[in-house]
Amino acid sequence: MENKRSKAIVEEFIESHHLDFEKVDEKTFLLTLPGEAKLETHCALVLGDHALSISAFVIRRPDENIEKVYHWLLTKNATMYSVAFAVNEMGDIYLVGRLPHQAVTDRELDRVIGAVLQYSDSAFNPLLELGFTGAIRREWAWRVSRGESLSNLEAFQHLI
Repeated sequence: MENKRSKAIVEEFIESHHLDFEKVDEKTFLLTLPGEAKLETHCALVLGDHALSISAFVIRRPDENIEKVYHWLLTKNATMYSVAFAVNEMGDIYLVGRLPHQAVTDRELDRVIGAVLQYSDSAFNPLLELGFTGAIRREWAWRVSRGESLSNLEAFQHLI
């Protein structure tokens, strides 16, 4: 019963906020959240037997400074609302959380989805800097050598 109530609330929330989404099956909704630093955050809402699970991809496994990246993530986790950074078996970084069905309301979904978007977007550049400095420098040099645009790398100019 709680699961059906949560499903109705999720469907109404998605529709009322005009979010881009795909309904994979009766229990799974894939949202595409627009951002600024991270242009899109892909977020899955999955209705389980006892809770609504939230999972959002942030970045792939870092190439370097993994210990510093993990330290940054754990430090951030201490101050976050309803979701936390996690690493999957391949080392990719996600935001994850669960809401018991009784806690699923329009207002709480707004808070949680807002938190996912804010944390994903605000973490994107710092995580790229920590985990991909070498790749950013190589990409910058390659673009300069070919006269290519640096517009989407400007946030990382201080690394060059």
